[in-house]
Amino acid sequence: MEELTPRRKRILSILVREYIATAVPVGSSTIARMYQGKVSSATVRSDLVYLDEYGYLIQPHTSAGRIPSDKGYRYFVEQLMEENALTPQEQRMIRHQFHQVQLRQEQWIKLAAAVLARMSQSVSLVTEPRARLAQFRHAELISISETKCLLVLVLQDGTIRQEIMALSQPVPQDELSQAANHLNEILHNFSLGQMLPDVLAKHKPVPLSQLERNVLDRIFAIMKDMEKKRSSEIYQDGLVNVLSQPEFAQSDQICRIVETLQRRSLFESIVEEILCASGVQVIIGGEGRWGEMEDLSLVLSRYGINDEASGVLGVLGPTRMRYGRSISAVRYVAQLLTGLVEELYGS
Repeated sequence: MEELTPRRKRILSILVREYIATAVPVGSSTIARMYQGKVSSATVRSDLVYLDEYGYLIQPHTSAGRIPSDKGYRYFVEQLMEENALTPQEQRMIRHQFHQVQLRQEQWIKLAAAVLARMSQSVSLVTEPRARLAQFRHAELISISETKCLLVLVLQDGTIRQEIMALSQPVPQDELSQAANHLNEILHNFSLGQMLPDVLAKHKPVPLSQLERNVLDRIFAIMKDMEKKRSSEIYQDGLVNVLSQPEFAQSDQICRIVETLQRRSLFESIVEEILCASGVQVIIGGEGRWGEMEDLSLVLSRYGINDEASGVLGVLGPTRMRYGRSISAVRYVAQLLTGLVEELYGS
C-alpha cells in the first residue's frame, strides 16, 4: 500500500468521514471547505485524481464526487481513524445490564447482541462460548421406571444433553446415583483430546460395573456426536438498523443482505478464522475472500478463555460503517463477556 503525503491523508480522511456521515459522494469543493488550513479546490482535485488512480476512491459518475473504495476504507481504519470510545456513562449502563443477568449464559449472549446492535446501529452477531474439544463436567442418572433411567450429561461449556437409557434389569435410584458418582470421579475434566483407556487405567482398583460401562459408552458416544456438531448458533439483532441505510433502499438490495445473513456456512467459516485471531478484526467488503460480503463490512472479536471456551461477537453493516464506534463497542463487550466466561469456568 502506497505511502500517502500528509495532505493526501487528510483529504482521504475528510472524504471518508463525510461520506460515512452523509452517504453522498464528496466533491473537491466540500473537502476544500472542510480542510483545516489553506488549500485550493484545484489542489484537492489533483490529490483526488491521485487517490482515484491508486484505488483509494471511486467516482460513481463522471460529474459526481467520489466515495471510498474498500482499499480506501482499509487505509482509513488502519492509518487515519480515531476510535470513538464509549463514554463512562455508556459503560456503566452496559455493565449494569450484564450484572442483572449474571451467569445465565443464554441471556447474556442475547443481551450482548442487543447492546452491540444499539451501540453500533448495525446488525450484531454473537456466538455462544464453546470449548475446542467437548469436555466432561458432570453426569446424573435419574430413575424413570424399573428398567429405564434418564442420563443427564453436562459439558464444561454448560451444554446439557439428556437421553433415556434402557436397563437390562431393574436398578433402584441409589445404585444409579452411586454409578453416576463413580463415573464423575473417573471422568473429572475428561475431554475428547484424551484417550479413554488411559483415563480408565488410572482407576483400575475400582472396576466398573456393567451398568457403569454401558453409561460410559453412552457418554463417550454423546460427546463424540456433540463434537461433530460444534457449530454454535449465531445470535443476531438489529437488522432494521442496516435496512434503514440508504445503501439498502431497493428491494433487491434488501433481499441480498437478508440472504447473506442466512448463509450459515459463510459465517461459520468467518467465525472459525476469528477464533484463531486476537484482538478486534475488521473485514471490509469481503476483501476478495468472501464475495457475498460485497458492500458489507464486519467488525469482529474473539472472547473467552484460550484453549477452554471461546466465542465470537461483532457487528455487520454497510462498508459506510462508523468503524471507530463499532470497534470500541465490540472491544468493550468482548471484554465483558470474557469476564463472564472466566467466572463461569472458575478461572
